[in-house]
Amino acid sequence: MHKWKDFASAHRALAEFGAKRIAGRVAYLATVCSDGSPRVHPVAPFFGQGHLYVYMDPTSPKCKDLQRDPRYALHCSVENTNGGEGEFYIRGQARVVADTAKRATVFQIAREIGFNPKDRYIVFELDIQRAASLVYHGDQILRDAWTASEDKDGV
Repeated sequence: MHKWKDFASAHRALAEFGAKRIAGRVAYLATVCSDGSPRVHPVAPFFGQGHLYVYMDPTSPKCKDLQRDPRYALHCSVENTNGGEGEFYIRGQARVVADTAKRATVFQIAREIGFNPKDRYIVFELDIQRAASLVYHGDQILRDAWTASEDKDGV
């Protein structure tokens, strides 16, 4: 799995597009329920120090899902039925940020951009295995994608 900064280093244009589609917006996080079925949740992911984070209440179903099975998919919201400014999607694994000092740093970053995390919240860093985009120009669809296995340097 790759950190956001590793993905951005490997495919700068796609990462820049993704950051514009995610930052300051609601995105949709898909997790895996205990019975194996998918579940989708609105979240507000944010960037800090080259990483992508989400936080949530420990009683949230998405929190329980990620603690049991860290696989996730995240999709940006779109403005309209024509795809708006485009779609961005990532998938990978979520890791709990358990270190007290790192949690404090992540919460400070969140507060600096206008979020209000509570001390009880669980923080996850979203590691990235695959990223993809779709941009609609009339009848033309522009696609771009990156998969961690494509990174030959092992970033």
